[in-house]
Amino acid sequence: MNCTPLFKKAVQAGRSLSLTDVASVNNILKQLAETAVKKTPFILEANKKDLARMSESDPRYDRLMLTKERIESIADDIRKVAQLSSPLGRVLSESKRPNGLKIIRMSVPFGVIGIIYEARPNVTFDVFSLCFKSGNACILKGGSDAIYSNTAITGIIRDVLQKNKIDPDVMVLLPAGRNETNQLLNARDYVDLIIPRGSRGLIDFVRENATIPVIETGAGICHTYFDAYGDREKGRKIVFNAKTRRVSVCNALDCLVIHEKRLSDLSYIIEPCASKEVIVFADAKAYRALKGHYPDKLLRKADKASFGTEFLSYKMAVKTVKDFDEAVLHINKYGSKHSEAVISENKSVLSLFNNMVDASSVYSNTSTAFTDGAEFGLGAEIGISTQKLHARGPMALEALTTYKWIIEGSGQIRS
Repeated sequence: MNCTPLFKKAVQAGRSLSLTDVASVNNILKQLAETAVKKTPFILEANKKDLARMSESDPRYDRLMLTKERIESIADDIRKVAQLSSPLGRVLSESKRPNGLKIIRMSVPFGVIGIIYEARPNVTFDVFSLCFKSGNACILKGGSDAIYSNTAITGIIRDVLQKNKIDPDVMVLLPAGRNETNQLLNARDYVDLIIPRGSRGLIDFVRENATIPVIETGAGICHTYFDAYGDREKGRKIVFNAKTRRVSVCNALDCLVIHEKRLSDLSYIIEPCASKEVIVFADAKAYRALKGHYPDKLLRKADKASFGTEFLSYKMAVKTVKDFDEAVLHINKYGSKHSEAVISENKSVLSLFNNMVDASSVYSNTSTAFTDGAEFGLGAEIGISTQKLHARGPMALEALTTYKWIIEGSGQIRS
């Protein structure tokens, strides 16, 4: 279909958001949270239709699945967004020039944000709440895998907006086709920013084909380095949590890097992972250390493909290093600049790791599972930015604004 009329509607609706006061925005978000919970049976029924078309063995299945508990969590995130201060109209800097001009830098919305995402219907709620609070219209392009869920959720959101006399086109859901994706990527006259959420393939496609500025989010190849000075009890708990809490999310552990002096502790550290049937791809030294101490059916020899892979499943690589420098080199080579962790009781090691590892979120003695907007106190998130321009790490309200300069004078002219 021709999406231009939808793009135009989003632009017009977005402009009207500037006339909506903060109290009204917050009240609408609270109403949406309550409505989402009340409509749980309706949402789950639509979600079942999507799930029925996907194999349970597909790594995306868990991301696609909604439950009563997950919807309640989504609603809680929406309430948290409502409680946050507005990111708009903040004076970021202010100065007065010798000629009397007053120069103000003030936060403002981007305008219209396009979101392209795969099988994650919770994103539909998250994106709307964040864009609405930050004064942006949003154009959503979900995948065909979640079309029933996304359509149901979009309908709920638009109903709440209409009941509050807000133009429902501040949120537009495009059909789930490749042609519509290409139109969105090239809608330069209507869309100010594109944010892809999904696999590396999706992110690469968007970056290579968009004529609109792109903020990359999503792909997470996460490491945890167990240092020579690591506490094995902490390591055992952290590795198990980072790997198995939710394997299909971008902050899940993909590769355990271990100092060769601690190979004797390796089987103890990863032993709990066997209860979740985590398949381990171990390099030669780690394989020898694990042979006979980790279930044979779950132990594999690593190859080149084992490193630099985002598994999104119950799989994990193990890399042995001879020292700290080799650990950092491995992480910086194979990581995706998402989340990296170190387990060590040596303060010098912790400081060096924080300074030398190139990632949006760097952890000491804790799980990478905390890379999440809500866990950082930001409310819901629109994604985890793995790049360095504008935003990095969990992107929430503040990251969905840009700024403009306000210049106040009293008749000055430039000579």
